[in-house]
Amino acid sequence: MKAVIQRVSKASVTIDGNVNGAIDQGLLVLLGISNDDSAEDIEWLTNKLIGLRIFSDHEGAMNLSVMDVDGDILVISQFTLHASTKKGNRPSFLNAAKPDVAIPLYEEFLSTLSRKRNKSIPSGIFGADMKVELLNDGPVTIIIDTLNRA
Repeated sequence: MKAVIQRVSKASVTIDGNVNGAIDQGLLVLLGISNDDSAEDIEWLTNKLIGLRIFSDHEGAMNLSVMDVDGDILVISQFTLHASTKKGNRPSFLNAAKPDVAIPLYEEFLSTLSRKRNKSIPSGIFGADMKVELLNDGPVTIIIDTLNRA
């Protein structure tokens, strides 16, 4: 799994003109699922997300997690994170999981994150044409790939 995490003051996702999910302070997570991802990746990545200390403490140092600031998390599926641009100018998405594999993993990711946060997790809809708006706070943007755990 690949995740692009942005610390935001606010973020929302709109589908067919309707806001499907919105948050104030928290994390916007763009999530790409590959053919090789598993429940183990979900467990590791959700723990990493809720423990990631990228919010400022009272001294301005990035010392607090989304849990510490009681922030929210908005998750958007984004298969294009697995684009390969090695050859030519048209990206290849062969490493992105097909919907029959990706959708159950995406739903399990949301469910696991919701259980660990003890609150609902607003999200986009897998495969939908989405419009994402955000106000990046910092800016702070972190990229995490579950292949790079060690």
